Amino acid sequence: MRLRTVLATLTAGLAAATALTAAGPANAHPTTTTAANTAANTATATAANTATATAANTAKNNACSPAVSLDGFSDALDKTTFDGAFVGNLSALAVDRDGSLAALSDRSSLFGLDARTLAPRSVVPLADESGAALDSEGLVVDRDGSRLVSSETEPSIRRYSASGTILDRLPVPDDLRVAPAGRAVSNGTFEGLTLLPGGRTLLASMEYPLSGDTGGLVRFQTWQRTAAGHFRLAAQYAYPVDAGLGVPEVQAAPDGRLLVLERGFTSGVGNTVRLYLADPRHATDTGGIGNLTGQDGVRPIRKTLLTDVVTCPSLGATARQPQPNPLLDNIEGLVITGRDKGRLKVLLVSDDNQNAAQTTRFLFLHVRV
Repeated sequence: MRLRTVLATLTAGLAAATALTAAGPANAHPTTTTAANTAANTATATAANTATATAANTAKNNACSPAVSLDGFSDALDKTTFDGAFVGNLSALAVDRDGSLAALSDRSSLFGLDARTLAPRSVVPLADESGAALDSEGLVVDRDGSRLVSSETEPSIRRYSASGTILDRLPVPDDLRVAPAGRAVSNGTFEGLTLLPGGRTLLASMEYPLSGDTGGLVRFQTWQRTAAGHFRLAAQYAYPVDAGLGVPEVQAAPDGRLLVLERGFTSGVGNTVRLYLADPRHATDTGGIGNLTGQDGVRPIRKTLLTDVVTCPSLGATARQPQPNPLLDNIEGLVITGRDKGRLKVLLVSDDNQNAAQTTRFLFLHVRV
């Protein structure tokens, strides 16, 4: 298995650590003469300034936008297998309770990955109540270790044990079901799934608008956790997606706002992938509204562009098909893995569709919100 993780900030971190280590002994000798102290302090300041400048230059060179920087990428899992399962078709990521990563394939497989190396540790097959495969797209690891998994076939959200046993199934509004049962288009339903801070509210994002909804508005559905630990239907919101794009993933930030991925593909051109910060506060509950038109007084979720991934440095990445930036592919999964000096550490992954012309690629970002 080939691991090619490029962490561009590592060099700056090591330079800073080296500078501080070198500075320590020079400042630790009380008998050093004034001239020596001056020289040592000058050397320390120079080393520290050099390290700071290196870090600043690295951040600047790796900037995708003022809010987002690219730390690196990894194609380590591209076209690999684990325990007989193809490691690809990845549509969602989550942080497990032990700090490892859970990675969901849209072919009904749930992988456990090492958070540092991305090496697979386990794979669990998933199925519906009849044993049929899912079109599994969204993933949440709940506080008890169970897995909430969305499938866009019906659509549905089921709760699974860590071993893949179905524990529960959540209710879905009729309008969000695939036609003719509802108004959703095939292959355009629950893609994103996230649990808001506090763990009481679950949110799923539709990928595309419902039939009859216009103005580029897609619906975000929420559920509230009951005292018994189940989820009941709650508010629904309208999200204004960019023209020609859909919503493959949504992730709650620590302050309750949302990181939203928007994605599209144009044959012969390649992918468009944009990252937005969205604020559902003050948005209208659209659960009781038939057709959304954008002219009906509905207050949609407010959004702010964080970056268009096409502006990120390619860092030597290559593409097997036309792309406006060779770094790009079919980015579909997103998870917040931690914080670093006020910024969110964000991991993205692409769904290669088990296609020789596409790549399973992880992108490591720092995001300032």
